[in-house]
Amino acid sequence: MAPTRGTVIFDLDGTLADTSRDLIASANACFGRRGLGDVLDPVADAAVAFHGGRAMLRLGYERLAHDGGWMEEDYPYLLDWYGANIDTHTVMYPGAVEAVEALRAAGYAVGVCTNKPEGLAEALLARLGVRDLFASLIGADTLPTRKPDPAPYVAAVNGAGGKVARSILIGDTVTDRDTARAAGVPCVLVTFGPNGDTVLALGPEATIGSYGELPAVVGRLLS
Repeated sequence: MAPTRGTVIFDLDGTLADTSRDLIASANACFGRRGLGDVLDPVADAAVAFHGGRAMLRLGYERLAHDGGWMEEDYPYLLDWYGANIDTHTVMYPGAVEAVEALRAAGYAVGVCTNKPEGLAEALLARLGVRDLFASLIGADTLPTRKPDPAPYVAAVNGAGGKVARSILIGDTVTDRDTARAAGVPCVLVTFGPNGDTVLALGPEATIGSYGELPAVVGRLLS
C-alpha cells in the first residue's frame, strides 16, 4: 500500500550514520600496505570520506606528491578492507533511529539512496540493526547511474511504494542537493556532519541541526 503522507529518502554516509572513521581507516590501510603509513586523519579529513573511496585515495596520493597511478589498483583492496571492518567505529547519528521511527509512525515511507555500493550498504545497515526500518535501498551500483543522476533516487522512492511528487531527500553534501534538484523534490541537509553550516550555501529547502527537528520539517515541506 502506498504511503498516505509521502516518502522520505535518506542518504547514508554522513546523514544517517557517521562512517567517516571506518572509511578513512580503509584508505589508510591501502597506504599502509605500501609502507606509506597513515596519510589521512580521521578527524581533519572526515569530510572527504563522504565523497567516496577514490576521493580519499586521490587526496592521499596528492599529499604524497604521487601521480596516483596506484589508485585504481588500490580501490578493490579498499572495498575489501572496508567490508571486513565496516562497523568498527561507525554509529548512527544521535536521534536518527528515533526520527525514522517517528516518520514511519506518522504514515511516511522511508528508504535509502546512497553512493555506497549496495552490498556494503546492506551489510552496514544490517550490522547496525536498522535495515528493517527502510522499505528500499538503492546503492551506487544498483543501477547504471548513481547520484546526482536522479534515477537512483526515483528508484528508491518507487521501491518504498511512494511517488516522487510526494517525496523528499535528506542528505549532507552537494551531491544530495544536486540529486534533489534533478528529481524536482525538496532537500533537507544536515549541519551536524563534517561540512557543518557550509551546506547553507547550497540553498537547500531546509537544514537540521539535530534529528529531533526532522519530523516537523518533513511535515512542513510535504504538507
